[in-house]
Amino acid sequence: MIKNKKIFITGGAGFIGSTLATQLCDNNEVILFDNLHRNTLQYTDLLDKNNIQLMQGNVLDYELVKESMRGSNIVVHAAAIAGIDTVIKSPVRTIEVNTLGTANVLRAAKENKVKDRFMDFSTSEVFGSMAYRCSEKDNTVAGSAGEARWTYAVSKLAGEHLTYSYFAEYGLPTVTIRPFNIYGPGQTGEGALAIFVKRALKNEDIHIYGDGSQIRAWCYVDDMVEAMLIALENPKAIGESFNIGNARAVVTIYGLAQTVCRVLNSKSNIIFDEPLSADIELRIPETDKAFDILGFRAKVDLEEGIIKTAEWFSQNM
Repeated sequence: MIKNKKIFITGGAGFIGSTLATQLCDNNEVILFDNLHRNTLQYTDLLDKNNIQLMQGNVLDYELVKESMRGSNIVVHAAAIAGIDTVIKSPVRTIEVNTLGTANVLRAAKENKVKDRFMDFSTSEVFGSMAYRCSEKDNTVAGSAGEARWTYAVSKLAGEHLTYSYFAEYGLPTVTIRPFNIYGPGQTGEGALAIFVKRALKNEDIHIYGDGSQIRAWCYVDDMVEAMLIALENPKAIGESFNIGNARAVVTIYGLAQTVCRVLNSKSNIIFDEPLSADIELRIPETDKAFDILGFRAKVDLEEGIIKTAEWFSQNM
């Protein structure tokens, strides 16, 4: 268990950042650095706790990042531009925040002599449109230039390379995680499962981009945070990257919509729309490395996760 540390979380007001902070705040000092674009904190009591501090700012502001991080033992860099709708509308901002922002946080960690761990969030999208049981050793895919989806993937992949370079050149104790379709209570933004659940609870139409045959593996946020906590402590994680997902919770997007409607007894209609951009046809992780090194395996099955997510949205929508 992590205790008596000062922990700096970029994107700390977001979905995963705030969930992680909830697990850490009782025994540590936690600084949440966020511009509040997506604010899950409003649904929590985190800011009422004495050892939680919110620093409102942008990761593109190096001096503010550096000063806000001062004295931290652990840095978790979760701030990023994500979501296909947002990426299509703001490709320049996506690349700048995800590359220059990551460079700023890494540089600040080096200057502040962060000793325990620097955790970088990448994405499963670095594996491209067809990724079946992809392992950490498999080739990553850049995709065609100018295609919106790969703008995001390339920006996150650049962050991965830079993170590892800080480990290799400067000895910064880094670890990279690649989340595979994380969902759960507190999710904000454009996550498909959260959108499906919210619409199903209101019996509203559920829209699917494309024909719904795209296959995904869905990982509940509590499983994700458990893996993060282990990777922040286990010395064998330093200098490594890990796929974090649930290879057992696999379903097509159409099947996911049907499952949500069935589990929640919803009368929503499922509507098929034209795709916004290139899509991911198949994305299922190989998670043996996370098990072999971290001893982590996702536990929450899909239907249980849907029910827990729906309970949260019912109380907070």
